[in-house]
Parts: sequence; C-alpha cells; structure tokens
Amino acid sequence: MSQLFPTPNIYDVCIIGSGAGGGTAAKVLTQGGLSVAMLEAGPPLNPGTDFKEHVWPYELPHRGADVGGKARSELNNEFMAPNGFWDIEGEPYTTAPGSTFRWFRSRIEGGRTNHWGRIALRFGPADFKARSRDGMGDDWPITYEEIAPYYDKVESYIGVFGSKENVPNSPDGIFLPPPRPRCTETLVKKACDTLNITCIPSRMAILTKALNGRPPCHYCAQCGRGCMTASNFSSSQVMLPVAQDTGRFTLIANAMAREILLGKDGKAEAVLYIDKATGSEKRIRAKAFVVAASACETARLLLNSRSSVFPDGLANGSGTVGRYLTDSVGSDLAGYFPQLEKVPAHNHDGVGGMHMYMPWWRTGRKNDFLRGYHIEFGGGRNLPSVGSFDGVCQREEGYGASLKQKCRKSYGTVIGFSGRGEMIPNEKSYCELDPSVTDKWGIPVLRFHWQWGDNEIHMAKHMQETFRSIVETAGGTVISRPKPHASLSNGISVGGAIIHELGTARMGNDPKTSVLNRNCQAHDVKNLFVADAAPFVTNPDKNPTLSIMALSWRTSEFLLEQAKKGEL
Repeated sequence: MSQLFPTPNIYDVCIIGSGAGGGTAAKVLTQGGLSVAMLEAGPPLNPGTDFKEHVWPYELPHRGADVGGKARSELNNEFMAPNGFWDIEGEPYTTAPGSTFRWFRSRIEGGRTNHWGRIALRFGPADFKARSRDGMGDDWPITYEEIAPYYDKVESYIGVFGSKENVPNSPDGIFLPPPRPRCTETLVKKACDTLNITCIPSRMAILTKALNGRPPCHYCAQCGRGCMTASNFSSSQVMLPVAQDTGRFTLIANAMAREILLGKDGKAEAVLYIDKATGSEKRIRAKAFVVAASACETARLLLNSRSSVFPDGLANGSGTVGRYLTDSVGSDLAGYFPQLEKVPAHNHDGVGGMHMYMPWWRTGRKNDFLRGYHIEFGGGRNLPSVGSFDGVCQREEGYGASLKQKCRKSYGTVIGFSGRGEMIPNEKSYCELDPSVTDKWGIPVLRFHWQWGDNEIHMAKHMQETFRSIVETAGGTVISRPKPHASLSNGISVGGAIIHELGTARMGNDPKTSVLNRNCQAHDVKNLFVADAAPFVTNPDKNPTLSIMALSWRTSEFLLEQAKKGEL
C-alpha cells in the first residue's frame, strides 16, 4: 500500500515511546499503510543476549547481587529484564516538600512491557462511569461498550489466559486456557471459599497455547527476566517486529525527546530530540505525532514543549497537563503456613506469576471507602522477597547444620498477598516541571506532589484485614509487614511504587478541563495524539496495560481514518 504522506524526509507519523501504547500504535498504523518513525530513549533489545531467562545465580558475578549488596529481587539487576530503573544517573526527578513518590522508568526497546507482571484485566462498565455511580471524580467520555471491541482485538492478537466467570464489573474476555493451580493456590482458594471471597483463575498475557507463531509458555517461571521465546507479551517481541515487517517502520533508539515543535499552521511539525550517543540535538518531522512515553514522561514532554502559542506547554490550554495523577493503591502482607513444611520438594510448574487471583468481590456492598481492589498472591518457592531462598536466609538465624535445617524446613512455606485498588484523583497529587533542576542534557525534570486521600487509606486498611483473615483461615500465621521503601507506616504503598501512574493528560469532552478528546486527540493540536496511560480519567482496580493497548488500538484506527480523509 502506498504511503499517504510521501513527502521526502517527512514521516506520516512519529511515535514517541515503544512500550504498550507505542508498540500497538506502530503495528496498527504501519499495517494500515502509514510510514512510522519511533523514538525510544533506550537502546535496541536483543532477547538472545539481553534476557537472563535461564541463567543460574552461580553464573553471575557475586551470584547476581549488585555491587553494594542490593538484593537479587531489585528491578535493575541481572535477575530482571534489562534497563528498568528506579533511579537513573543523570536523569533525576524531584519531589515537593512533604511528598514521597517513586518513579520507575524503562530505557529500552519495548519499554515497561519488558518489566510488567503480564496481568491483563479489562476495565468494567462501571469504571467508565464512576462519577455517575458515587459522585466522585469524573466519568470517561467513552463507555465500556465502545472500547470492548478493542479489548477483543488485543486479547485475540497477544494471547491472554483466563476463564469466563461472569464476575460483576470484571468483564470476561477472549481467553486461552488457564494453567492449573499450584498447591499454594489451592490452599488459598479453599480459605477464600470459606470466607465467600471470589477466587478465580488469573488473567495474564502469557500463552498457554501457540498463537501467531509464538510457542506456549514452557513453565520456566522466569517471566520477570524476559522471555526469549516471546511466550509472554512484550511490545518489543510481539508488536514491533510486525511493524518492522511492513517495511514502513523506523526505530530510532537512544533518542531522548526534548520537545515537540509547533508549526505556523498551529500543528505539531517536528520532535527535537537528543542523540544520546553523541549528545547532539536532532529533529524528526512528521504529519502526525503519537506520544506514548508513559504517563509522566508524556506530561514532561508536553510541559517542556513551550511556545508563544502554548506558554504553559503544548496542548495545555486547559492547564491540566500533569494534573489528575494517580497510582494504584497497594498494600502487602505475607503468611507462614506450617503445613507446607511437610510438602516434598517438587517442581512448581507454572508461569512466572499467579495462576489465581481475587477480583473485587464486594460490588454492591457497604464499605467504609469507595470503589474497590483486587488481590494478587503467590507462594511456595517462586515467591520473591520473603518466600525466596534469599528471604529464608535473611529471616533465619544460626550457623552450620542447624541453620541449614531451619532453611530447608521453612523454604517454600510463605504465601504473599498484594492488594491493588482504585485511587480517586485529588488536587494534591500531580507532576510539574522543576523550576531549577535539569537532566544531563539540560531538559527540565519533573517534580512530584503526592498525597493519598482518606479513601485510599481506608482501602489499604481493609486490604490488611482481608489478607490476615485469609492467612488465618488457611491455617497460617502473619509474618511480615510491607517493606519501608515501598510502603508507608500505615500499610499503604508509597506513591508510584505500584508503577501504575496515569491520568496526566486526560481525555474529556470539555477542552477547558481536559487535554484530549474522546479519540485521544489533543483539543488544541489536531495532529497530536496520546497513546499511553496519560488519557485515563480513572485508575480502576485493574492493572492498566491491557487498557493502554485497547485505547491505543482505537486511537490508531481513528488516526488512520483521519489520514485517509486528509484531515490531519
């Protein structure tokens, strides 16, 4: 198919960011006939050399522990997919006085889809009409029925396992067969049945059957380190190769976007970026732009794209870029189960994640907080931190044979529980440009303001009570509280720690109160689109990645239609 915009040196579309939203946009747009250039702030990914999927601890320096003694469970070492960082040298961010916020960033082809847990949950009908339900926050300008066909397209293409359960506001999807529960999961399931807590097969973007040339999961349980067979989903292995095969896709790696330049006609005309290899400034021109850098990076780019027309940042006539920032409410607890001491050592066959989970089961009941949460859990010898071999060694004390016996006895006896709940946007949680701090390329960085509301604190308290009841009903004993670096003293997660930040360039029907229209097209700049989590109006009790891809697919099809009509 011929390019719709064949002008030399001008691409049809420039996409900024290669993760879930950017990768989906690249697939849809290139297959639709457009030429696409993609800017990625990190290097290209080579799964064969970059993933440490089947590497043993003894094969790595210091058995995989980083210099300084960081635990192997940290996200930026050899036991996770590469180039995921809580802190990046030369790329700081700041927090306002009185705020605590942690910002995880990915700097590699495929972005955070190399690092996510593959939990793929649809938002439900009520999630798009939250204000109509309880009077808080705002409704989305679209409904579940409008985005449902795009959930279908994403699930059919990437592969998501699960089961049809007809749980209120947790829509069923197009599922591959779920894997069988493991012994720790059956233990928790029995306790949940006793407590009338819904516990069903989880929904994850991991293949249990071959799909589109990708083989099924081989149950090495190393998903967090990447997957050389692409049996679990990542943009770098599933979306971008398809775009590349069209011959209409160009990936520009190690390109740090600085600002989007506005043309005399009021449209975006180019992206100014830093070539990280040389430190030089370059620009790339296109007819349309899709920003998919992740919610906060997208806000940063728009705020840094200032001009006489937009002195407060590109497409920021509403003043809401960076506002309505949310993260999932998180809380964690673990239990020790003595009955697991007697289980013979065995192969914990399964994926690198939970085979079962608890969707919000109290829909329609009275609670002392609004909205809801779901519960993720895992245990045995696959559980990171407290349940892992490292955790056992940290927890037990002694020396010699007696220490070995205690470690053998307790290894695999811990089950951990994590809640993921909905945060209602508030005016005290947002990001802005720091007035005095820049990164090593001179680009102003973000400053975060953060405060949980009473609703979220009450929700985290309920999570803790629920976890405790499950542990005790299952015959276990509570053994741990959340780690200080990830949670506050009241048991709620630090802002940003769950890595579900979104809402910084939200969509809406009113240009005075939103950045984007119902098609994720900027109200103020018609050839500018956003395709990550920034357009989200609410942050429901479901992990956002599947919705990022569904919304990006929908936005990309709209962009294609506009391009074919010559209206961009």
